[in-house]
Formats: sequence, C-alpha cells, structure tokens
Amino acid sequence: MDYYYEFGFFGVLFTIVFVIVTAGIIFSIIKGIGEWNSNNHSPKLTVDATCIAKRTNVTHHNKPVAGDITGAHGYTASSDTSYYATFEVESGDRMEFHITGIEYGKLREGDIGKLSFQGTRYLTFERNAQYNEDVIFETENPDEHVDVRIE
Repeated sequence: MDYYYEFGFFGVLFTIVFVIVTAGIIFSIIKGIGEWNSNNHSPKLTVDATCIAKRTNVTHHNKPVAGDITGAHGYTASSDTSYYATFEVESGDRMEFHITGIEYGKLREGDIGKLSFQGTRYLTFERNAQYNEDVIFETENPDEHVDVRIE
C-alpha cells in the first residue's frame, strides 16, 4: 500500500498504458512475422481467375512542422494510398490481395487471366490475350476516327 502512495496514481496509470501499448506492438510484430513465415512455406499457385473488384484505401497524416507538437509552426499534410484487387477463381472463391499502384493501373474489373499467389501474398496476374478489345477514339472531325488495338 505504501508503494501505491509513493508511486502515485498517475505513475500506476502510466505503467498500465505503457504495458498495454507495448503488448500491442509486440503482438503486431509477432502476427506479421507469422504471416510472412506462413506465406514463405505456402506453395506458389497459378490459377485461372477474374478480377472482379478494385479498391483503394487513402490515409491522411498531419505532422507538425519542425517537430513542434503544439502545431505553432503549422502542419505538413501527407497521404498514403494502398491498392487492393479482388479475384474470383473457378471454384467461386474470392481472394483480395494488396497490390502495387502499377499493378492497380494495369488491371480492369472483368479481366480474365492467370493469377499467381503464395499464401496471402500476390505475385502476378497475366491477362489472357484473347480478351483484348478494339477501342475507337473520336477526333474533332466527326468524319474521321482512329482505331487502336489494346494489347
């Protein structure tokens, strides 16, 4: 009981919060290592799949300028974008993968091709060439048009 009065209420509260935050960080690290290890031990699979959905997740951050936590010198705003694609395989199962922005730009919903993955890790998606489309661009002259083949 004397320890409680010497350490104080805020000291006990600080210790509890510190332990909870530290445990959360350790849990996240262990979970990430476990997923990485599981993916490394999973076989690399290539299956027929269709891209059925794409989505982004944008997170915004405001950081104080010059390390001043009060914000007296203003804030620097930044954002991060994460890209995701959902694929449906022949069995009807759906899988969502975190992908790069470049891969996101190449994919269209409805694309059919070969999906390669390892566990929860996206590797590649190769679109079938037979599903290319002809696209017609209109010009300022209504009697003129340009045919372009996308491959």
